[in-house]
Amino acid sequence: MKLVVQIPCLNEEESLPAALRAIPRTIEGIDEVIVLVIDDGSKDRTREVALAHGADHVLRFTRHKGLASGFMAGLDASLKLGADIIVNTDADNQYPAEDIPRLIGPILRGEADMTIGDRQVSEVAHFSWMKQRLQMLGSWVVRKVSGTDVPDTTSGFRALSREAALRINIVSEFTYTLESIIQAGKKRLAIAHLPIEARHTRPSRLFGSTFEYVKRSVATILRIYAMYEPFKVFMILGGVLFSAGAALGLRYAYFWWQGDIRGHVQSAILSVLLLILGFQTLQWGLMADLIASNRKLIEDVLYRVRKAEISSEEEPRG
Repeated sequence: MKLVVQIPCLNEEESLPAALRAIPRTIEGIDEVIVLVIDDGSKDRTREVALAHGADHVLRFTRHKGLASGFMAGLDASLKLGADIIVNTDADNQYPAEDIPRLIGPILRGEADMTIGDRQVSEVAHFSWMKQRLQMLGSWVVRKVSGTDVPDTTSGFRALSREAALRINIVSEFTYTLESIIQAGKKRLAIAHLPIEARHTRPSRLFGSTFEYVKRSVATILRIYAMYEPFKVFMILGGVLFSAGAALGLRYAYFWWQGDIRGHVQSAILSVLLLILGFQTLQWGLMADLIASNRKLIEDVLYRVRKAEISSEEEPRG
């Protein structure tokens, strides 16, 4: 059983040595622990420091690509290294590396495909009141969208089985945390969570302000939900437009029945426009649902191709 611990990095030469030292190299049920550092176009000596302080492999981007790209590149590289389980953690020591054995426990026992470390956001002292509430609200929305019960959906401390890693395909350029849970929920992967203690670290480099974080997170949630539930999204939108058009049409019909339509022609025109838009939106929903069905087939083909590719790379070593 091989475990790969991947650490996405961006200019982390100062904090990386401590993060690497903290990773346990002997874990019950694991035969080999490999540490993979993903250098996301760092301008400092992150790569050199990683190799000097115990990283087994360093995957380096020539330019900054973002957290989501680094996460997916790490999964792909980990699978090619023969990982049976992949743990994702941060280089800033926010997540306790000593909890890695606990984190992978549900996967080793066959109880889960993915495990999320729950920072218990409401009890994190170094989170502001506003950040706590926004994190909790965002997690509630993701739980509703994904159909899961993950309490801390933005936590980057997570473990994935080989099967889960093969099935996750991140398309967002912002972050992998929300999308991976929504995808896992829609693909009926088993997700577990366990409490961890989050340490105080430097300010996040992922976003410049709370407003930016909220804006991009909401956009990510809406986009992914529309990808996986397009018929429902367009049906709701089309239904609202069609209902509004029908209501205005009935209003105009009432005044027409009364024999006084003066000043109400605008309602008739707007009613027709809304009815047309509603009908077209419902049509778009049907088309989007057909596209979503094709996407599922393509994802299944991609899963089989990735699995076959990795299996063929491992055969010579066997």
